[in-house]
Amino acid sequence: MTSTDWGRVNFGSDGLVPVVAQDAITGRVLMVAYANAEALALALATHQGVYWSRSRQEIWIKGATSGHTQKLVEALLDCDGDAVLYRVEQTGPACHTGAQSCFDPTPTDGEAA
Repeated sequence: MTSTDWGRVNFGSDGLVPVVAQDAITGRVLMVAYANAEALALALATHQGVYWSRSRQEIWIKGATSGHTQKLVEALLDCDGDAVLYRVEQTGPACHTGAQSCFDPTPTDGEAA
């Protein structure tokens, strides 16, 4: 992991910081999620994609249920301290829709995927 001053993280008023997950090999953006201080600390300690689920209000380890895991290769903090980049090795699709990336085009009615 890159040496980063994680004390510089500027968590929002909700206690969260946005996290962009990027494929460490291709550079493709896979997904955007959020982390609180506990999720970020767990990600750094375990080298896994760990986030805060805003809908469930709990720690979310990517792939714990689906098996579509993220091995955290590198974590970076942006210049303002208000966004985090996880460079990951993704196993299986990253998106809950089954797409490799949450930024893949989604089929419209009548179109094939």
